[in-house]
Amino acid sequence: MELLITTLALGLISFIVPQKNIRLFGLIASLIPAGISIAYLMAYEAGSTVQLFDPGKVYQFGLTLEMSYDAIGLIMIVLTSLSIPIILLSNYNMESSRSKLFNALVFLMQFGMLGVFVASDGILFYVFWEFTLIPIFLILYWFGKRNNKVLLKFFLYTLVGSLAMLLSLIALGSKSLSFGYADLLNVQLTTNMAYWIMGGFLLAFAIKIPLAPFHTWQAETYANSSMAGTMLLSALMLKMALFGILKWMIPLAPEGLENFKWLVIVLGVGSVVYGGIICIKQNDIKKIFAYASVSHLGLITAGLFLFNENVLKGAMIQIINHSIVSIGLFLVAEILISRMNTHNIKEMGGVAKLAPKFGFWFTLILLVSISVPFTAGFIGEFILIKELSELHLYSGLLSATTLVFGAVYMLRTFQISMHSAPKTTHFEDLKWNELAVFIILMIFSIIFGLFPSIITNFMDASVTQLLNTFNELPIVK
Repeated sequence: MELLITTLALGLISFIVPQKNIRLFGLIASLIPAGISIAYLMAYEAGSTVQLFDPGKVYQFGLTLEMSYDAIGLIMIVLTSLSIPIILLSNYNMESSRSKLFNALVFLMQFGMLGVFVASDGILFYVFWEFTLIPIFLILYWFGKRNNKVLLKFFLYTLVGSLAMLLSLIALGSKSLSFGYADLLNVQLTTNMAYWIMGGFLLAFAIKIPLAPFHTWQAETYANSSMAGTMLLSALMLKMALFGILKWMIPLAPEGLENFKWLVIVLGVGSVVYGGIICIKQNDIKKIFAYASVSHLGLITAGLFLFNENVLKGAMIQIINHSIVSIGLFLVAEILISRMNTHNIKEMGGVAKLAPKFGFWFTLILLVSISVPFTAGFIGEFILIKELSELHLYSGLLSATTLVFGAVYMLRTFQISMHSAPKTTHFEDLKWNELAVFIILMIFSIIFGLFPSIITNFMDASVTQLLNTFNELPIVK
């Protein structure tokens, strides 16, 4: 509970910190939740479920207010808590970092996301899920380009998905003793009812990830967002949906898995191909990275619906890798946009000679994003493609196009922006905080690339327990 209380308190304290100190306060204060999450990590016993709050009774309307985490949830907690300081460090030279409102909203968003990962009550999960929409929407509005049409589309898409999930939870809870996770797991559903319940969850998660064709809000939202807003969306907020799939949607409505498996695999693999093709044709650097996210997350989603030990571990590695890549790529985009005053890569050029340090680190982030060996993405993508290939050859071959498309659009972006005819005579090289962020990201990528067992061994017992619970659930035909 101290982690939730701390992030909520930091969000409220941010409003009263003196203006001249708020930037430093935000960065240093973000290390407190990071330290607490590391303490959770060090104290965790393999296979256990840590109870954060359990009143031991059922309140009105079936609410239990239970909060807990296993290894899967703890990985998401640590990922979120470590990413926030890196995002704030990336943003350290931006005008928004000097805003009390901005720092408060970042901590409040962190509070909501952590709540999603520890909620063990269906309604509590929904409340935290919906809460995160408030701070991210305000960040996108106050610190982005304030394109009302784009923001309204983002809000409506997310709201429709959230309401669909709420209806699914209410329908499930109506057949349960409470909205507690354990009680919801034990509900026996007919295949027809499970189809509708899983459908509600799927709509919410498909929009948030997003999967094509539910992705149309994403590219324009990213293009009109501040760097921090884009990083928070891509590196963290979208991961709530992937977590929701493996921890909530499939275990709570297992009877519907067979009905939806091929649909989601087709949508996921289709997103891989579609996102890759659009990236190759796109010139707006933020939109390139946005569609790259659609492609990479499509592969993770398709793999999750196989719901076996290998894909759950491979997906978690890819979730972590995607967060690393997202922060790195959108920092690259912001550096180019802010110094060249354009989003169009064809209006950039000659940067490599003017800023060799930036050119070097852009190259490394590029290699991580296309999952070269010895980086975190390599083993994750390999596992997911292998498992999809074993299911069906064509699904494996199409999912493997992510490797080809990724190399093409990333190398194209790099070549045009860094080595084409110079469009400027001056380009400031990396600032200290930008260099620090690139170094931190590369360290994590290489560590997890060389030693993926750090992740897989840590979550092994929890994955086994989740799959055993899933396989033992009674299924009504």
